[in-house]
Amino acid sequence: MPPLSEADAARVVNAALSESADALTALRADATALAAIGRAAALIVGAFGRGGRVFSCGNGGSMCDAMHLAEELSGRFRGDRKGLPAQAISDPGHLSCVGNDYGYDAVFARYLESHGRAGDVLVAISTSGTSKNVLAAAGAAAAIGMQTIALTGRSGSPLAAAADCAICTPAGRYADRVQELHIKVIHILIELIERDLFPENYVAAH
Repeated sequence: MPPLSEADAARVVNAALSESADALTALRADATALAAIGRAAALIVGAFGRGGRVFSCGNGGSMCDAMHLAEELSGRFRGDRKGLPAQAISDPGHLSCVGNDYGYDAVFARYLESHGRAGDVLVAISTSGTSKNVLAAAGAAAAIGMQTIALTGRSGSPLAAAADCAICTPAGRYADRVQELHIKVIHILIELIERDLFPENYVAAH
């Protein structure tokens, strides 16, 4: 098959950007999802205020999003401020050990059994809302006394039902569009958290 022509490539690019724009417009109009983002930020702020921590998990691109959330909380987002106790469950040694000994469905739950404490928060990310290891993590979190924030791409999913706060960003047939919205939600969560805990960083912001 010959490579795409310049005109065909341009049509693909424009169609992809249109799909992304439509998904973002739909999210902006979804009052339930927007309210859930605010509640999720409040849960995390409350956990930090009690001396708790945030853990995040997901598979594939969602693991990358989980890592992105954690590093911008523990590291730096926009302005300088103290680090916040957040960690993605992404250590290869842990994942391969538990996956080998107990099966891949246990990799996140086992980590929480080892490190999670009552009052901590889990951010569980699954575009389908059905990932077995993410669901197991939500179950482990509940048993420990943690709260779970679900970030999904399908309404009525098992993960949403298992969470204390569910943010659903439906964006069409494919996970990549859902993930594009997830990273926007993650950035907004971090900004809300910072505005609450470090308002001095936003004095000049509008």
